[in-house]
Amino acid sequence: MTPAALAKDVFQFANTIRECTTLEECTVLFRGTIARFGFDGFASGEVDSVERSRSMFYMVDWPKRMFDFYVNSGYVSQDPLLDEIKRLSVPFTWSALLRDKFLSRAGREMLDRMAEEGWTEGLAVPFRRTETRFGLVSIVGSRGTLPADEKDALSLMAMCLHEQARRLGPSLGVALALSALSLRELDSLRLIARGHSDKEIAAKLGIATSTAHEHVEAAKRKLNVGNRGEAAAVVVSLGLA
Repeated sequence: MTPAALAKDVFQFANTIRECTTLEECTVLFRGTIARFGFDGFASGEVDSVERSRSMFYMVDWPKRMFDFYVNSGYVSQDPLLDEIKRLSVPFTWSALLRDKFLSRAGREMLDRMAEEGWTEGLAVPFRRTETRFGLVSIVGSRGTLPADEKDALSLMAMCLHEQARRLGPSLGVALALSALSLRELDSLRLIARGHSDKEIAAKLGIATSTAHEHVEAAKRKLNVGNRGEAAAVVVSLGLA
């Protein structure tokens, strides 16, 4: 693809993604876009390289076979590529990572296993929030090495996608939590971030105060935080407040 064609693709995508009003529309648009580059799956969300339970995904659009492999292999909770994202904190391809002498043994083994399952190239586009927290778009597929100009174009489009997903996700009440937070727990966390007490949360959700307290405590345990202030900070960092 020529530089002019790539620039046109980025410009058109940036304009079109702004018109999407649901995460489903964003998913369909980005799925079609990355398919032209030989990729067939992606995920977009907020991740924590230390507290994995505090990771939240707005979209996970993977072929079922690969999703099942990722979950059943245990990578869903201990993905070594998150360590590489923290180390590099800039967009990188799997092929470039494999040439990196500092790539961990666990990371190399994971990429080799992914290749055995059919995913031969990937692109990780991180957005640093704090020392350990990142916004992330991860693109994967069965293709050869991704050229630098295509990597740059896809990275820009991934940034546009993530910005829109981060804006739409919380407003639609949609998020996939690796910590398995329930919708009630997510609602309670949002209200905690706005300074509400258990009694106020109960009134807003139409539940008993004791039930609201249970939701709050369950959410704190799943996020591994010690108090409501820490919980509120996590909620804000996830873009859910």
